[in-house]
Amino acid sequence: MLQNPLVQSNPRLHVFLPIFYMVWSDAVLTPKEIKVIKEAVEKQKWLSAEEKQFLFDQINPLSPPTPDEYRQWLEEIRKALDTIPTSSQPKLVDIGISLVHKHSENLLNGELSEIRNSLESIDNTLGLIHGEVVYQFYPEKRITITEQHSTQSTFNVEALAKILEGNQSEMIKKVKTVISDPEFQYLETDNLSAYREKVLQWCKQLADQGFGAMAYPKEYGGQADMEKYFTIMETLSYHDLSMVIKFGVQFGLFGMSVYFLGTEKHHKKYLKQIGTLQLPGCFAMTETGHGSNVKGIETTATYHHASKTLVINTPHEQAKKEYIGNAAVHGQMATTFVKLIIDGKDYGVSAVLVPIRDAQSKPMPGVTIEDCGRKMGLNGVDNGKIHYNQVVVPVENLLDRFAGINEEGKFVSPIASDNRRFFTMLGTLVGGRIGIPRSGLSASKSGLTIAIRYGDQRKQFGPEGASEIPILNYRTHQRRLMPLLANAYALHFSLQYLTHRFVNRSEEDMQEIEALAAGLKAFATWNTTATLQECREACGGKGYLSENRIERLKNDSDIYTTFEGDNTVLLQLVAKSRLTEFKQEFSNMGMFGILNFVAEQASSSLAELNPFFTRNTDEEHLLDFDFHLEAFKHRERDILVSAAQRLKKHISSGMDSFDAFNVSQHHLVEVGMAHIERVIVEKFIEQVNQTKDAGCKAVLTKLCQLFALSQIEKNKGWYLESGYMEGSKTKAIRKLVNQLCWDVRQEAVPLCDAFKIPESCLAAPIARR
Repeated sequence: MLQNPLVQSNPRLHVFLPIFYMVWSDAVLTPKEIKVIKEAVEKQKWLSAEEKQFLFDQINPLSPPTPDEYRQWLEEIRKALDTIPTSSQPKLVDIGISLVHKHSENLLNGELSEIRNSLESIDNTLGLIHGEVVYQFYPEKRITITEQHSTQSTFNVEALAKILEGNQSEMIKKVKTVISDPEFQYLETDNLSAYREKVLQWCKQLADQGFGAMAYPKEYGGQADMEKYFTIMETLSYHDLSMVIKFGVQFGLFGMSVYFLGTEKHHKKYLKQIGTLQLPGCFAMTETGHGSNVKGIETTATYHHASKTLVINTPHEQAKKEYIGNAAVHGQMATTFVKLIIDGKDYGVSAVLVPIRDAQSKPMPGVTIEDCGRKMGLNGVDNGKIHYNQVVVPVENLLDRFAGINEEGKFVSPIASDNRRFFTMLGTLVGGRIGIPRSGLSASKSGLTIAIRYGDQRKQFGPEGASEIPILNYRTHQRRLMPLLANAYALHFSLQYLTHRFVNRSEEDMQEIEALAAGLKAFATWNTTATLQECREACGGKGYLSENRIERLKNDSDIYTTFEGDNTVLLQLVAKSRLTEFKQEFSNMGMFGILNFVAEQASSSLAELNPFFTRNTDEEHLLDFDFHLEAFKHRERDILVSAAQRLKKHISSGMDSFDAFNVSQHHLVEVGMAHIERVIVEKFIEQVNQTKDAGCKAVLTKLCQLFALSQIEKNKGWYLESGYMEGSKTKAIRKLVNQLCWDVRQEAVPLCDAFKIPESCLAAPIARR
């Protein structure tokens, strides 16, 4: 084109060169592009018929420019562009006129104005974005918002780390120092025996540090500090989770069962040996046929008064103790949950200490042990099955704090009610429902740190001709990981709250604490599973490699949704607790109280469901903590009230209460989840409000807003169905979640740094500094 005599004789033809270059940039001319250019050419009165035909020939789909011609066009266009400031955001016609000027200085301004006016709108007609044209010719000059979006820190990482650690900084530092020692280097092996022995060795080293006995009384080698014990469990969980679970089985489940269910004679005889791991033990509750339904266990302990002994027996295969940690290889004694039989009468569930191996690791007479073998994860824990065949133990082995046998051979208990005694006994073991979610949260933090660091470094794609950009700059990647990072922070503070409630509990608090522990355990461990799956996918093929640890974290923590109670069952426990409180609330009200409650509910509904509220999309309103808390409280209360009405309707119609609860189970799960979501957001808001450091408060505010709005977005179907919000409001929330993900992305790496996970524990090549 450039060498054609027509172009040389009429320099004004150069005005079309940028247009031709642009439409040929994807090597395909569409019918629309051909039509637009032909119409533009026809408008030019200064063109001869021959010149018009020449221009039409340049847009013949069967005769594209050669690569050399196309390069010459670009070189010519760039010479013209060099005379135009990029900041002026030139259009195609501006570049074309600059080319005309370059080839002819004799043209009148009036002629050029006429050409400009006729071609002014061709950019829009061709679908080009204003201000983007110059980058089609100089892509390397493009610096997009996405490219500029990089890691920065507006807060002090050390200050945020101190907020996260609370009053446990010293203990956390000590544990991290120990697990960073070369003795704790990960073992990469497929040898099951070698792995189990290494995990046992690690647990002995932890016991030597006094970590195992931390919660036991000082006279038995401990510090009587349950809060430190939970801190140890959580911090150890940055390391190998098999070690954490074996540690928890030995010093938590086994040791705490002796401490909480036993009396002084048991404490004196066993606690010191348990805390030093001289006496490896198990917690044998679950049976093949009964897991969640502990009341239904069938292993028996029959009392013989003449010999003052208990005979432990497994009546059939389905009554075997199964999945018992420490049982397959190392355990020597098991806290065994049984039905206590005295004089032929069943006194319900009790716990008995039963020796299962001698000091030489040989099974005791009447005890048969099977190895559960390889599992999906946690293969450093030796899970086994235990079968008892008329095993005789002294009556002193009965853990008799709540259920005992006196000198006359009669059953005695400080709690008369069988039901209350059973739930009181299980309530003392609620600590496991605090340790497991805190452990799972650490696994989530490890996975997020690996995925976010990798996403900040890994580059893919970018503006045409420009550098590739980090994948963490893409909105979809931010949408995948930033809400999960907000979840981790939200759960951190709510689990701290649960721990403090448990450590400072009173008897009156226990029902509420048990429900809180059950619900947070369910929410947190489901979140762990979802987080690690997302982290794996976000790292692509690298996330699938064992060396990058997400595989191990995922497989080892998957069972957390079942440990210490199946999550779906636990949420129903939360719902039943909430319904009991709801019923109690009404029974304590007089007639005027009930009328006031109904009036209050109606007033609240009128205020919250008025059109201004349901449609309010003002950003200040949507980011306001009061709006978040009220939305969560409304959902919690509404679901609770409707569940109570549903159950009452079923029971009033003659349905059995068991059937009524069964057909309402899905509703009860929602009751439990809505309650826990409200607690989590409430505790997060409290933490933000009490944070004094300005930088930390600002970033925690963004995380709290992201958590709250992403939960509302997750439940938007309910909010729309209930009329609490209209579509315009949920759309505005979605937009704000996008913006918050964008904002949090910039600080995602330092937010992960605030977890202070030892580099030797992360140990993922893709997460290295």
